Amino acid sequence: MTDTSVSGRPLSTRGALTRRRLLEAAESVFAELGYHNASIVKLTEAAGVGQGTFYLYFQGKRQIFDELVLDLNHRVRRAMTEASSGAETRAERELLGFAAFFRFTAEHPALYRIIRQAEFVSPEMLHRHYDKLTEGYVAGLGEAMEKGEIAEGDPEVLAWALMGIGELVGMRWILWAGADELPPGVFDQLATIIQRAIGASGDGR
Repeated sequence: MTDTSVSGRPLSTRGALTRRRLLEAAESVFAELGYHNASIVKLTEAAGVGQGTFYLYFQGKRQIFDELVLDLNHRVRRAMTEASSGAETRAERELLGFAAFFRFTAEHPALYRIIRQAEFVSPEMLHRHYDKLTEGYVAGLGEAMEKGEIAEGDPEVLAWALMGIGELVGMRWILWAGADELPPGVFDQLATIIQRAIGASGDGR
């Protein structure tokens, strides 16, 4: 998925911006109305483009939904990677990545709603979303185990367990509370849980 081409056809700068507007409109419309109540008309109205323009970039509602799942996935992974890139320890990397995830979900609450819709609308995209989240994560945890930074174990199990913690904590204190960030006390408690889970000691921040 890229904003610079459609079906292998390179996009102009203007074309890339139009495609981005359509994806942003889809994020808003699918989150607000749900997949089945959304329509191409509502998507194009939200994007401020004509229906003919929509079909220059997407074949239909299902395709733009699938592309949106991949787009959100790419952006949340990039936000977490950039935020944690300067970490000196695995524990610090985990906490910086979690904080970035919570910031992203505060700015894009549609992430939760759209991923949950994908379970029924496009199960393969749901699986792809989580596969992409875990592939680099599992490798990173495995490397940290080999270096002795964190306790030995199955990095895949640990990755899924940590993602589950982050997703549900974010749902409770970001999405449901309509907050911009986790309350400090909640994040402190979460930091302790994460350090225990990975077998790290000390303050990772």
